[in-house]
Amino acid sequence: MPEVRMTFIEHLEELRRRIIVIFLALLVAVCVGYIFSWEILDFLKRPATKADIPLNLYYQTVLEPFMVRFKIAMYAAVVIALPVILYEVLAYVAPALRKREKRLMYGSLFFIILFFLAGAAFCYLYILPVGLNWLVGQAQGRISPVLMAGDYVGLVALLMLALGLTFETPLLVWLVVRLGIVTPQRLHRGWRYAVIAILAFAALITPDWNPITMMLVAAPMFLLYEGSILFAMLGKRSAERRRRALEAELGK
Repeated sequence: MPEVRMTFIEHLEELRRRIIVIFLALLVAVCVGYIFSWEILDFLKRPATKADIPLNLYYQTVLEPFMVRFKIAMYAAVVIALPVILYEVLAYVAPALRKREKRLMYGSLFFIILFFLAGAAFCYLYILPVGLNWLVGQAQGRISPVLMAGDYVGLVALLMLALGLTFETPLLVWLVVRLGIVTPQRLHRGWRYAVIAILAFAALITPDWNPITMMLVAAPMFLLYEGSILFAMLGKRSAERRRRALEAELGK
């Protein structure tokens, strides 16, 4: 059955419908996040407790408790609505893809969510306790912390989101190699550009451009980038061997 081509107006209407669905999903997720915001805050405080940091959070203005809860709800909404957002984006671009490309993109949807959650969990369990302990330890008992709730939530949630996105690197490399957009060898040769892009990404998502926080994001991302290239090279060589073996078998 031939595919029906959409007009420009129909494309805009389709885009509008997809955006409305994403907006409604985020709206529902924000409401859920706001209702459970204090439970989520307790969850976000555990890495500091694990690092033996006495954590008392404060606020300065009358409006700040609401803003802290709203900020928590916004970060939670991104995670809760992520499957809907990814599906709507893929569904919108799917008509422009070939059948093989559609299969790869839809097949990777589950792994995109899985890798994101793995990155956030890695940050929560390992990066945050070590990072918070080191950062607070720089006071060396000479100064006492007065930690603002909004700043703490922003730092912890943003790092978890950043590490979640960072863990998408292997999947991204696998996709561009499988789709034939670029070869593993070319990705390896361009490692200098990758370092610049990774540092720029780390600086972009770090709220205060703190070099320590930037490195906590950039270092795992670069290691994942190089590791992904290695696995992509091994996978491509294995696929080429299977292809040659099949051609040899058919040629007999």
